[in-house]
Amino acid sequence: MEPREYDIIFHSEDLHWWYRGMAAITRDLIHRQFKPNGRVRILDAGCGTGGAMASFLADFGNVTGIDVSPRALFYCRKRSLRALSQASVIAIPFAAGSFDLVTSFDVLYERSVDNDGQAFGEFFRVLSPGGCLLLRLPAYDWLRGQHDQVVHTGHRYTLGQVKHLLSVNGFKVRMASYANMLLFIPAMVKRLGEQFLPPGIAHSDLEIKVGRLNNFLCSILSSEARFISSPGLPFGLSVFAMGQKTS
Repeated sequence: MEPREYDIIFHSEDLHWWYRGMAAITRDLIHRQFKPNGRVRILDAGCGTGGAMASFLADFGNVTGIDVSPRALFYCRKRSLRALSQASVIAIPFAAGSFDLVTSFDVLYERSVDNDGQAFGEFFRVLSPGGCLLLRLPAYDWLRGQHDQVVHTGHRYTLGQVKHLLSVNGFKVRMASYANMLLFIPAMVKRLGEQFLPPGIAHSDLEIKVGRLNNFLCSILSSEARFISSPGLPFGLSVFAMGQKTS
């Protein structure tokens, strides 16, 4: 990810419609498996600037974050987060069985993660028996745009690919669904159109100013929460999946 993108994320994460909508969906998915009682041992693998750690994840338990970027961890500390380690998701510096829940939000797709199977192995290792892995990843490799250049996308995923990766690495698939379906068409038009633009400086989607539409777009995305766990959505801009370590 371009270093400047961490600055943008930190200043957007608490208010931007996409982050708020995804937080509503994620909170609902976690709540279906864990009670918000502060006792769950959580690892946020690829914690970024710490928005999830400092908000909805903290409702469920003690959260530890890892990230490869010193800049990301700098912003985590600005949020007064301290349970942090500079580490990659393919080499997690914790003992086996250390966590009840591992979350990884839009991390495995990055070029810096050169072996997603190894990351799944590490997630499995650090989870306790019965523990869960919750993933969010960008969908469809053909849906690349300028944003993917800025965040150094290596691979976008289909639902089938994520379910396969969970299964072959020992997880029981508890749920899997696309998300951000209702805004799929305008986003698709934007992304595909960008492929025909002349070369230039790429810009993050977070730099798009939506003004008074921010709350409206947040409501649209948040409304999908009730469908994503069951029965699931047939397509979308993101993939959510939860796997459980059964042994």
